[in-house]
Amino acid sequence: MTMTRFAPLALALAALAGPAAAADTILPGYWESTNRMLSPIRTTDVEKRCLTPADVEKFMMGPSNRHYTCTYPTRSFAGGKILLKGTCVSKKGRQVAVSGQGDFTPTTFKLTANIATTFAGIPVSGRASTEARRISDVCPPKDSAD
Repeated sequence: MTMTRFAPLALALAALAGPAAAADTILPGYWESTNRMLSPIRTTDVEKRCLTPADVEKFMMGPSNRHYTCTYPTRSFAGGKILLKGTCVSKKGRQVAVSGQGDFTPTTFKLTANIATTFAGIPVSGRASTEARRISDVCPPKDSAD
């Protein structure tokens, strides 16, 4: 498994902050995210996605993605600050320690995450970031979305 497989993890962490209180949330709508794996291998991916109110709530309860199931014993989205610390487990049982911090407003989001795992018994660590912005309060029709 290459470190580029962790890019979806960064996306999952980043596309998502949710309502801890009415003033401490990102807004639903159409969002553009730039996701970067900063180390050990540099990659960049830009994604546009629709976040419904249900998506915002779901992600607040525990950001995960299709490759990993994540639990965050430390999870705070308050006062415009993000703090996450936990573990993600792949479908094959590979564990990845995750810690992230950043900031958000109702229409912007920035998160940097550190990840650590082992591959063939060798410790591997990496760093990823996501910068996202809300580009519209209304999502395009499903057949015309990017």
